[in-house]
Amino acid sequence: MARTELTNMCMICDETTGKVLAQRRVKSWKGIAFPGGKVEDGESIVDSTVREVKEETGLTVAALELCGIVHWHNGGTGDKYIVFCYRTSVFSGELLEQTDEGELFWTDREELALLPLAEGFGQRLPMFFDRAHSEGFGIWNVEGGNTMKWQ
Repeated sequence: MARTELTNMCMICDETTGKVLAQRRVKSWKGIAFPGGKVEDGESIVDSTVREVKEETGLTVAALELCGIVHWHNGGTGDKYIVFCYRTSVFSGELLEQTDEGELFWTDREELALLPLAEGFGQRLPMFFDRAHSEGFGIWNVEGGNTMKWQ
């Protein structure tokens, strides 16, 4: 039976400094990315994003703006993996230095692109920063490898 996994990711921008919060992920999807995680049963997507950000950063976010969706489909099993991507500059609380997920740090947009990003994360940056596209659709586990189309 095919499974669907719903996840989230949130870019937090400090309007005062112009920097974004990055996470050096060590548990899953290793590399630099934005905070995020799984949507739990009985939880809205926005609520899950607020919860995940709080757990992974110590910050409470608000005024989330949906900036895109990344949808992966497994051509062999029919499984789907969907990431709801948000951005915000409204946050409060005290930033944790590190969690089980990894180290947290503020970085400039230009510096972010030069860091060792999690696989495929660089392709998502135009969605967060430039509104260049609102959806990424990919197929994996098929002959010929993985594909990704941005629209």
